[in-house]
Amino acid sequence: MFLFGSLQGRRLGLTPDPELLYVGAMFHDLGLTARYRRDDQRFEIDGADEARRFLLAHGIGPAEARVVWEGVALHTTPEIPYRLEPEVALVTAGVETDVLGIGYAELDPAAIAEVTAAHPRPGFKKAIVDAFAEGFRHRPATTFGTVNGDVLEHRVPGFRHLDFVDVIEKSAWPS
Repeated sequence: MFLFGSLQGRRLGLTPDPELLYVGAMFHDLGLTARYRRDDQRFEIDGADEARRFLLAHGIGPAEARVVWEGVALHTTPEIPYRLEPEVALVTAGVETDVLGIGYAELDPAAIAEVTAAHPRPGFKKAIVDAFAEGFRHRPATTFGTVNGDVLEHRVPGFRHLDFVDVIEKSAWPS
């Protein structure tokens, strides 16, 4: 993800602090792991909180830690990260390329081949969806308003994501 984010940065003319981008890349899915996932918040926030703790504990200032926090917290949120700092935008761009193939066609095929030779992707599509499902099947309410509900609908029999329109129509308001 870091490598794809870096490649997308070159393509988009964005120059991040490479160390901050790297930390964002390293922590972006940490909230999917058993050690770091909580029950009461989105997995993205789990990883963002840990990234901030890590940076502050290692002498990185609060402004830089905030940038990394936003990159990790917003990495599954379309469009908004591209309006923020390069590190925030490129965590998202790296994830979008790595997981969704967004921007793949705009990258140099030789660069893609170099990355995938060093980091092969056998069975990646199934494995990443399974990892997502495992990382938040125990906290389905945190998927509301995110793409994460789609994952659970594909991997948890009988799961139906909370629908925004249903929430409005079933709210306590009389009309």
